[in-house]
Amino acid sequence: MSTLSQNIINYIEQNKHLYLSMSHQIHERPELGNEEIFASRLLSDQLKSHHFKIEKNIANHPTGFIATYDSQKEGPTIAFLAEYDALPGLGHACGHNIIGTSSVLAGISLSKVVDQVGGKVIVLGCPAEEGGINGSAKASYVKAGIIDNIDVALMVHPGHETYVTVPSLAVDVFDVKFYGRSAHASENAFEAINALDAMLSFFNGVSMLRQQIKKTDKVHGVILNGGSAANIIPDFTHARFYTRATSRKELDVLTNRVRDIAKGSATQTGCTYELKPIQNGVNEFVINKPLDALFKKHAEEIGEDVIEDDFGYGSTDTGNVSHIVPTIHPHIKIGSSDLVGHTKEFCQAAASKTGDKALISGAKILASMGLEFIENTALRNEIIEHHQILRENLL
Repeated sequence: MSTLSQNIINYIEQNKHLYLSMSHQIHERPELGNEEIFASRLLSDQLKSHHFKIEKNIANHPTGFIATYDSQKEGPTIAFLAEYDALPGLGHACGHNIIGTSSVLAGISLSKVVDQVGGKVIVLGCPAEEGGINGSAKASYVKAGIIDNIDVALMVHPGHETYVTVPSLAVDVFDVKFYGRSAHASENAFEAINALDAMLSFFNGVSMLRQQIKKTDKVHGVILNGGSAANIIPDFTHARFYTRATSRKELDVLTNRVRDIAKGSATQTGCTYELKPIQNGVNEFVINKPLDALFKKHAEEIGEDVIEDDFGYGSTDTGNVSHIVPTIHPHIKIGSSDLVGHTKEFCQAAASKTGDKALISGAKILASMGLEFIENTALRNEIIEHHQILRENLL
């Protein structure tokens, strides 16, 4: 291990209890997307105390931040992606307390040596990864051109095993609303325009669509407002839907088909309708194998058992980042092999001793990757060139 690498490890080991305390504080105070006031302040204040320049309220996300440490020497820009939002009713059942803190620790530890090798270290505070109203901040950052200024994006997600980046699905999240005219269900029903009929027709249309789509395409939703009383014909109904596909191109086709069903349901019932996204669209992940190999190398060097895994398809706005720059989204083990995200058990694991160990190991891996990306020009060029080829194939 080089002297600089050892300096990174030494800083992390000497200060790990402080960062574990930060992770537990965030875990104890779960905040939903775009409401992460405590977590955002705690993480950005720590970065500021280590001479990072802090910008806040990023791309219309009040709890977003950009923390920059510039060596003032020529070199690549390494970005660490920090997430810190929780899940409704479950708290940190996706372990974002670990993600946010490990990325901050990795960024600060790398900043301790970057003056000697050149380049910039950036930590991007990324709200609302779990979605929701104005959710998926990384997609906003992509639209705002913020990702254009970095060379590589690194993060590690807690999981049931340690493994490299796996495919993820593109996803759209939108509200469907139908507007009609209410009437008494018995006395003057003939004067009504039934918004619930439109909604039920829409659901039935989506059910029939499912027979005609690819196995990897997904459409799922719930009715949030189906009316207020059985003896009043509803003049308003409201549903929320997700569509998912293996690529943004395919997803656009699928979402438009669902939009046509909503339009048809409104037409046949005499209603008007709205179908509008509630958050940024999320893109599929562009997997960079040389960058994943670098993760595997550094993970195994500190004793992590990196396995091959492809347990299923989820979605993450880190996929949007991966369309712009080389990006990783590997997982690191925080509990038993049957652990499942978005559960109470996962929430408990995110504040366990195994979760704490994963946070520290993750920070070591990410910071060491960042240092090698700066120092190893040939490897850096290979990773960048591989990404450029992947992007061309997407066009």
